[in-house]
Amino acid sequence: MLITVVTIVVVLLIIVTAAVRIVQEYERGVVFRLGRYVGVRGPGFILLIPFVERMVKVDLRVITMDVPSQEAITRDNVTVKVNAVVYFRVVTPEDSVLKVLDFIRATSLLAQTSMRNVLGQSDLDELLSQRDALNLKLQKIIDEGTSPWGIKATMVEIKDVELPETMQRAMAAQAEAERDRRAKIVHAEGEFQASERLSKAAKVLASEPQALQLRYLQALTQIATERTTVVVFPLPIDLIKPFLQLKAEPEKKE
Repeated sequence: MLITVVTIVVVLLIIVTAAVRIVQEYERGVVFRLGRYVGVRGPGFILLIPFVERMVKVDLRVITMDVPSQEAITRDNVTVKVNAVVYFRVVTPEDSVLKVLDFIRATSLLAQTSMRNVLGQSDLDELLSQRDALNLKLQKIIDEGTSPWGIKATMVEIKDVELPETMQRAMAAQAEAERDRRAKIVHAEGEFQASERLSKAAKVLASEPQALQLRYLQALTQIATERTTVVVFPLPIDLIKPFLQLKAEPEKKE
């Protein structure tokens, strides 16, 4: 009698275990009855027909997947290695189970091939300076490929771009030359502006003798404040011009 009771209890436990399922809020259960798809259930308490129905749980949260480093040749014949990260989630649980064997692996392989294709159609400058546009392009391509599987690619981000050492040295030399060019242009513009201001100042001083005298006195003040052993005393040409004229008149008379 005791053996019979124990057997019944064990059988009931097996049936309950096979019949009762708990689906979390972020999950959905794809239910099959004798191999035929019958619907999506959850979240919460799920009761299945033991040994007749089977359920496959699907996680609806965003999945973060690293795309391994891919080597590709850009449109301008530069070999680069690029890795990325893809964010995607399941939006149609039944399609992710019925239409693809392993949607995570399938999405990973699709992301790798798509990234190589996009890199092959882009220039190196575009890869370095227009990364946001390439991210959007990759996201659109991957989303179109995974849409039949019930997968939504929400975002793709290119992380690292590895260049050959020779290309890195060439880019460093180019950047240095560009900085030198900008420095020379800025210096030339400063000289040009200074020459314009000096020309205007000379015209003002030539038209206003009083301004010249004031500038002369200012120069004397600056010299007086400096502690030097040698003092250079500027002498205006106007002061010695009468003496030069007196010297020139006798020479003309002779």
